[in-house]
Amino acid sequence: MIHSGAVVGAGLPQFQSISFQKIRFDFPYFRSDRDKRDFVSAGAAAGVAAAFGAPIGGTLFSLEEGSSFWNQGLTWKVLFCSMSATFTLNFFRSGILFSSWGSFQVPGLLNFGEFKCTDSDKKCHLWTVLDLAFFIIMGVCGGLLGATFNCLNKRLAKYRMKNVHPKPKLIRVCESLLVSLVTTVIVFVSSMVLGECRPLSPTNDWNNSTVTMQVSSSDEVNSSIKTFFCPNNTYNDMATLFFNPQESAILQLFHQDGTFSPVTLSFFCCMYFLLSCWTFGMSVPSGLFVPSLLCGAAFGRLVANVLKSYLGLTHIYSGTYALIGAAAFLGGVVRMTISLTVILIESTNEISYGLPIMITLMVAKWTGDFFNKGIYDIHVALRGVPLLEWETEEETEKLRACDIMEPNLTYVYPHTRIQSLVSILRTTAHHAFPVVTENRGNEKEFMKGNQLISNNIKFKKSSILTRAGEQRKRSQSMKSYPSSELRNMCDEHLAAEEPVEKEDMLQQMLERKYTPYPNLYPDQSPSEEWTMEERFRPLTFHGLVLRSQLVTLLVRGVCYTETQSSASQPRLSHAEMSEDYPRYPDIHDVNLTLLNPRMIVDVTPYMNPSPFTVSPNTHVSQVFNLFRTMGLRHLPVVNAVGEIVGIITRHNLTHEFLQARLRQHYMTS
Repeated sequence: MIHSGAVVGAGLPQFQSISFQKIRFDFPYFRSDRDKRDFVSAGAAAGVAAAFGAPIGGTLFSLEEGSSFWNQGLTWKVLFCSMSATFTLNFFRSGILFSSWGSFQVPGLLNFGEFKCTDSDKKCHLWTVLDLAFFIIMGVCGGLLGATFNCLNKRLAKYRMKNVHPKPKLIRVCESLLVSLVTTVIVFVSSMVLGECRPLSPTNDWNNSTVTMQVSSSDEVNSSIKTFFCPNNTYNDMATLFFNPQESAILQLFHQDGTFSPVTLSFFCCMYFLLSCWTFGMSVPSGLFVPSLLCGAAFGRLVANVLKSYLGLTHIYSGTYALIGAAAFLGGVVRMTISLTVILIESTNEISYGLPIMITLMVAKWTGDFFNKGIYDIHVALRGVPLLEWETEEETEKLRACDIMEPNLTYVYPHTRIQSLVSILRTTAHHAFPVVTENRGNEKEFMKGNQLISNNIKFKKSSILTRAGEQRKRSQSMKSYPSSELRNMCDEHLAAEEPVEKEDMLQQMLERKYTPYPNLYPDQSPSEEWTMEERFRPLTFHGLVLRSQLVTLLVRGVCYTETQSSASQPRLSHAEMSEDYPRYPDIHDVNLTLLNPRMIVDVTPYMNPSPFTVSPNTHVSQVFNLFRTMGLRHLPVVNAVGEIVGIITRHNLTHEFLQARLRQHYMTS
């Protein structure tokens, strides 16, 4: 349900489909990566809300586990989406199951029923303060079981990635068939050999007569009881757990008393633990929440049976221990606290369980975190998805932006030949490229006889003059704004300004001598054969242009010849640039035979001229907070004189990358 909700959230707002390409709507909204991320977060929350009937829990799940970027406005939108999903499902299920349209009787696909003691048992309480000690111990056990589950599943996932996924798809089908065969054999053999035939009580000791599954008559109760080769008026306790749907088995563990032997619960818990670990990660749409809840519920009922039988604690409520066991095991596997607490409270409709569930989940998380990460974080790391943490560790305060940035840049010029753009796009996988110009001391000589270089230098000069004008407006004295680029234009533009004395301090600050660089023209793409001097020469930063924008410009033939002015280049509107979102053409599939590789593309009208930038000396914590808060994908590192020295992406801010750079920092310091 989480995956399905995320898929719907990612695809529905686009009003486009690969399967139905002829059906197209002119819907220009929500056509950006930020909007798509928000819809995916809302879709995942709606899936949780529909599954458990927990709209608030779904919202918190998306906040805690399903999003890298979050803001206050998104909270209300996701909550509204979750609430709509819950009540839409409730409306249709209530009408279909009970022909009571508009009554809203079934809040979710999975509901745990009402927990309450029987009226005849006056000493029974759902839980007491003394039970908290046992809940804490169960939380520790749940954390240990969850850590073991995650460790085994991680090893299994690595084996699948190495030996199963690279092979033909038939191997994946065979693996699924093998798991199904083994599961079936275990279920049948264990029910026949280890299952106990227990007497069928007339009332079945159900503590709740109005469970959401609507088990209100003895016939419906007996329908979930499996005899499985047992005599009349008896039932097989092992088969009752194995041969029922998981939701029905969970309800029985929560609300039936004294119907499962310790041997049955122990074997069922162990087998379900191993089978769930083996199944999760296969090429089938299998879940994790419900199997973990069922395994943990069996563990909780086992603890309750032991306390009742061997310690004489007859006052305890077995359903509470089953619920706490389910929370402990699921919390030890997924390591969620806030969202899982609210989901379980909303599913049980019992607010008094808030404290024991929260304590159990916290203990399970702390215990499991001592050994490894949660199952979601493990699989995210195995697939190489750079999902950011909520905050950085204190140790990373020793790192600066220059320590984690990527200094080896692949860039484009404001005016670049088509052959250069195609070479860059086909030899790299970057999603954005800095738009730069070089700083040279003999620019007049380079401008002679080359229109391309002349256009680039003119663009740089106009950009720098604009910046210089803004600086003069902010301060009459330019001494606090020493820009090295201004030195290249002193000969042409300082004459129009006020006379400056030769011994002026500003002139001394602006004196920057450039060593002669190789004669590399902008129509030459960055090459691996470049020397260090060629690769890291000063580059004035002007903006960022996306890969999708460059591909769109090439596909639509937006360019001009060297004999023409850049003003003759065709202009595309924003709607035309985003028409193919989110499936832009691949540069390897584009037919560029009709384009002259010597033609020039002016990217300046389509680049972002003012992206977020940081200084090389910015602390990593500040970089991380800016990146995560603003939902960035690329963060250029620009020095005090406007030259780009590196770029930061999500990969540079992951926990593993920061730890590696921190180790390098300790080794060199």
